[in-house]
Amino acid sequence: MKIPRALAAASLAACVTALPLAASAQEKVLNLYSARHYQTDEALYANFSKATGVRINRVDADDAGILARLKSEGTASPADVILLVDAARLWRAETDGLFQPVKSAVLESRIPATLRGADAGQGSQWFGFSTRGRVIVYNKASVAKADADTYEELGDPKNKGKVCTRSGSHPYNLSLFGAVMQHLGEPATEAWLKGMVANMARAPKGGDTDQIKAVASGECQIALTNTYYLARMMRSSNPDDRAVVEKVGVVFPNQSSWGTHVNIAGAGIAKNSPNRTAAQQFLEYLASEQAQAYFADGNNEWPVVAGAKTTNPALDALGPFKAETIPVSVTGMNQTKVQQMLDRVGYK
Repeated sequence: MKIPRALAAASLAACVTALPLAASAQEKVLNLYSARHYQTDEALYANFSKATGVRINRVDADDAGILARLKSEGTASPADVILLVDAARLWRAETDGLFQPVKSAVLESRIPATLRGADAGQGSQWFGFSTRGRVIVYNKASVAKADADTYEELGDPKNKGKVCTRSGSHPYNLSLFGAVMQHLGEPATEAWLKGMVANMARAPKGGDTDQIKAVASGECQIALTNTYYLARMMRSSNPDDRAVVEKVGVVFPNQSSWGTHVNIAGAGIAKNSPNRTAAQQFLEYLASEQAQAYFADGNNEWPVVAGAKTTNPALDALGPFKAETIPVSVTGMNQTKVQQMLDRVGYK
């Protein structure tokens, strides 16, 4: 069954009620708190239930709403698995003690160490199951690719008046900026962010799809987006979307240095999970060939399991790229300092 998605974290925290989790002694259940809300995930979950006989009760909200609900419920929370869509949020859930360690030979053999949470010897706190790149799109008619092929160039004076982004405080940008801070250090990162503010064509607003459209329309010339937003438009049958795609170029930044920033969707077992066996079974299922294909083909994300096969033409068209190799948890650890920098430089 699916619990209706709340509109905001505050309403979730204020209106916590007991989930209808009554089950017969023989029935196996899994209580999934998920920040993913893609239609293609329905088949992902249905196939797990069909294969295992485990019924999934789902609570849907955004990352912040999920975390607020878990904190409000405390030790009485019925959550078994927490599924979030951003590295910074996973790190926050980990530091808030919302996960429990998982020791699994299946997960450790299939999920790269850089895409897992902290492990103090008892197992990782969470595991990444899909990735997407934070890329740069540019207007092919007015910008040379060489002027926008690194993150650093977003703050270069040569691009004054050309840049647009969503809010600097959005988790996708906080994760990117946290990674950049790890590469450049604090003083250089703050100077870079100040340069980005100076280069803005307009105040930050909208989502990633809005940035792509703004580049195509000429409202700005250069923007950041997650790859799956662009891939959706590449696969769209809407002529307007196809026209936008024709006008923009895409570059995987920093291929000659540290590589393109990647973010993840990941999950872990809730600290007070009442159905731990089913929870671990579900995590291991998410690392299976079948589930990895759903992540890739359903929501245009790259699988994390080496050799996992996809049939997504947009991902094929985007091609291979060099990704950064720092642990994704680092981006979360840096987010407080990054937010302070954003406040100082006036990045809204």
